[in-house]
Amino acid sequence: MWDMAKNSITLFLQGKLFQDTGMVIRQMMLGIAVTAAVLVAIAAAGAPVWGASIVAGLLGGMLQPYLFKDLKYR
Repeated sequence: MWDMAKNSITLFLQGKLFQDTGMVIRQMMLGIAVTAAVLVAIAAAGAPVWGASIVAGLLGGMLQPYLFKDLKYR
């Protein structure tokens, strides 16, 4: 299991895991930005940071399958 994870990380860092590495990075950055924006918005609305973190994490996690649905592996 560890070898499979290490191999996947190596292929990703070499740019050989996905057909379009730029799209992967773009989608990942979009997910991070949306999650961070939700976190800041909820915390600014007066919610405790721990609660805002939980909600932002859940929403960001639910967004990932939608963002990564069109990715193609090599």
